[in-house]
Amino acid sequence: MAFTEEQPEKHCWVCFATEKDDLTAEWVSPCRCKGCTKWIHQSCLQRWLDEKQKGNGGGAVSCPQCGTEYHITFPKMGPVVYFLQQVDRVLSRISPFAAVGVVVGTVYWSAVTYGAVTVMQVVGHKKGLMVMERADPLFLLMGLPTIPVLLVLGKMIRWDDYLVRLLQRYCSKGKLPPGTSRYLSRVPADGLGAGDHLSVSRTLCGALIFPSIASLVGRLLFRRMPSNLQRTMLGGVAFVLMKGVLKVYFKQQQCIIQASRNILNFPERSGEGQNQGGDEDTEDSGNE
Repeated sequence: MAFTEEQPEKHCWVCFATEKDDLTAEWVSPCRCKGCTKWIHQSCLQRWLDEKQKGNGGGAVSCPQCGTEYHITFPKMGPVVYFLQQVDRVLSRISPFAAVGVVVGTVYWSAVTYGAVTVMQVVGHKKGLMVMERADPLFLLMGLPTIPVLLVLGKMIRWDDYLVRLLQRYCSKGKLPPGTSRYLSRVPADGLGAGDHLSVSRTLCGALIFPSIASLVGRLLFRRMPSNLQRTMLGGVAFVLMKGVLKVYFKQQQCIIQASRNILNFPERSGEGQNQGGDEDTEDSGNE
């Protein structure tokens, strides 16, 4: 009587299913494992390899139990699939440079468009178009983008701080109460612009909107000027002067208030010292 050894039931070590769960599934034994862990579904093995390789078809993958390295053989690709695969590799390599080029090109053409709009706004719509049509295209491509750059750089110059310093030196004594001028120098000890933080968004928006504000102020204050360019230039100068005067006025008021507080606090301290001295004299006379 012959005894036949029963084979162990197949268990997939990926999905933990048995051969009874799916009779039509294809089973493989790709490594040196024995027992129930040697079997795995073909579909589960392919899915597990894809997860391990993470898109790198040439990456080496080994069995987690016995350490056997899997030798993966792909079917021969047709010319179309091979061509598409090479195109995909080339695109994946040049995509970062292409993205940088798109961003730089977008910023450049935005600056060109803004420069053209600013020229038409400052000079006039019809005259601006005529000037740009007659100009050299290379000059326009190089000159128009510099308009927003110059506006932003001009906005970053803190010219009003120097104006405040000059007015504090020569015009502050007449506006302060008697005896308070000697305390004014204590206010800007940390610098005139110490409390003002340079905001990138504020500087950028203020610089880009300045031509529109200059054109609007010029139309309101200088209507009799025949040239649109003259009106815009005078409007820009008037707006800058008004802004500087207002800023100087507010800084002067802050200095006056701070100096007045210093003057009010000074007699109190001196009075306290005198009172303490008087109390000590009284105590000494009483002891005598």
